[in-house]
Amino acid sequence: MNKYFARVEAIREMMSSRGWDAVIITGSDPHNSEYPSPRWKQVEWVSGFSGEAGDIVITMDHAGLWTDTRYFIQAGKDLPGTGIELHKMRVPEQVPIPQWLATEAFPSEKSRVIVAVDGLSQTIESINEIAAAFRSEGRTDFSDDSQEEPSFRIVDAPDMLDSLWDDRPMIPVSPIITLGADICGQSREERITMLRKFLVRNACDAILLTSLDEIAWVLNARGSDIAYNPVVISYLLITLDNVQWFVRKNAFSPLDEDTKESFQEIRGDGIDIEEYDEVGFTLASIEDVSKLYVDPSSLNYNLYLTIEGGSLSGNVIYGPSPVPLWKSVKNPTEIAGMKEAHLEDGLAMERFLYWLERQMDLGYPVSERDAAVMLGSLRESISGYRGDSFETISAYGKGAALPHYMTPKDDAPLLERHGLYLCDSGGQYLFGTTDITRTVPLGPCTALEKEDYTLVLKGMIDLAMAVFPAGTAGCQIDVLARSPLWQHKRNFGHGTGHGVGFYLCVHEGPQDIRQNFRNQPLLPGMITSDEPGIYREGMHGVRHENLLLTVEAGNNGFGKWYAFETLTLCHIDTAPVVKELLDRKELEWLNEYNANVYRVLAPRLPDPVAEWLKEKTGPV
Repeated sequence: MNKYFARVEAIREMMSSRGWDAVIITGSDPHNSEYPSPRWKQVEWVSGFSGEAGDIVITMDHAGLWTDTRYFIQAGKDLPGTGIELHKMRVPEQVPIPQWLATEAFPSEKSRVIVAVDGLSQTIESINEIAAAFRSEGRTDFSDDSQEEPSFRIVDAPDMLDSLWDDRPMIPVSPIITLGADICGQSREERITMLRKFLVRNACDAILLTSLDEIAWVLNARGSDIAYNPVVISYLLITLDNVQWFVRKNAFSPLDEDTKESFQEIRGDGIDIEEYDEVGFTLASIEDVSKLYVDPSSLNYNLYLTIEGGSLSGNVIYGPSPVPLWKSVKNPTEIAGMKEAHLEDGLAMERFLYWLERQMDLGYPVSERDAAVMLGSLRESISGYRGDSFETISAYGKGAALPHYMTPKDDAPLLERHGLYLCDSGGQYLFGTTDITRTVPLGPCTALEKEDYTLVLKGMIDLAMAVFPAGTAGCQIDVLARSPLWQHKRNFGHGTGHGVGFYLCVHEGPQDIRQNFRNQPLLPGMITSDEPGIYREGMHGVRHENLLLTVEAGNNGFGKWYAFETLTLCHIDTAPVVKELLDRKELEWLNEYNANVYRVLAPRLPDPVAEWLKEKTGPV
């Protein structure tokens, strides 16, 4: 029997014994992190699904995985034999989990429905969406078994999989470092003061931060509790007088020297360090806070119940945290660091692409994994390197048709001397974070590969050249990157751009560039990716990605104007370009971009690489 099928059946047995009608298992953690640590990879444990975004619902007669367009192909590979059906999101006919539960799983003739969730890994915002869906069908939440009318109940079952998951990993504990204002541009005292001013403006006297990258930004502290994300699993409570950081203090072994030094520095700034597990007790019994501010998009349901059941009941203000917007607008020190990161990263990328081409020319076997390892080793040689910003996507041919392809660690496909190779990668440095995708030809390409390559490049260039009025949101200019593809009746399912942190998470908000409406204007200082693509299942995939810094572009009688400055420094291969598909301005941009890459990088590259780069950056 498929082990994942058996796990679903074991969950059904647990449901039956507890009187549950449905169980929701999310792909996140108690902090609503995009990428959880192994302890909270519950979706993967239940289903074998290896994609990075997905939630599972199990009823007594159905099991489903909800994921978006990036992972449809991956789900098609992972789910057979599990008894779990794929539910597609970000498509016109989508039925999200709340609506599916309320209308399809349990039609109104079923009088009582009990939905169990692991409240530690489910946000209060998502719980509210489920409740709203049931209420829209005329149901009410029931509080006891005597109620007769159609009803529903959402039950909090924290760590519900513990009894089934024998070797479940522990909550991670990694070394912690602190960064100074010379690196971050602001001290932690300044950032805490910003939050206290926010509290005063909102008539509150405390704020609880639960999102890990927000906490890292406020405290100028970094760790590695989650792979590729330099964060520390913790909570941060800031009042008008005190600050408490609830963090794992490594109860199972002595603290490492970096963490000891960091804790000493943080305590020296008047911040109390408490045990991670004490946050619930503190919030349930706190006495010197009259109004607590919390962001429901990251507050987990279990902690919400603790807060509302304690001394703060009725005295909590729920609203968006101000930190994501502050964090997204980089200060001059952070911008300088990000530019340095892209310079160093660009040198590594050019050395990698030179090595790759030479290996192929000499006929040496190179696998997708070999290429990823080589690129990682080149980044490791950079002073200030702290690891990759995500797992390198090293994909040849049909593998590149999966937007978030996972390069096999064993028996990875060999690269061949024809077609397209896609590499999406990035680095974490003490002075910044990078994210870059290059698709390059390994030899002769088909006419369709060349056309796809050029149309995606055309879209990337058109977005990079954008000039737009102040107040413009990313969703309002997303069409610039898609229009060249749409004109040829082609498209891609993922977003065009996401925010990028400063030595923080490679994906951050609140800004983005995608079709989904989000009314967050792009502001000077924001750094956002520009990464259109096209994916043909079983054939090939193309994606080009640079990072863009929003900058001021002047004022006139029509208002204030913004534009983009491209930060990424790595040439774009022009060999597959169909010149006739690019207009004059696009060709000028491409030639100037490549020429600038050569001007900036060549003096710091070994002579053979610099000579090779000169050839690669010649004008089209």
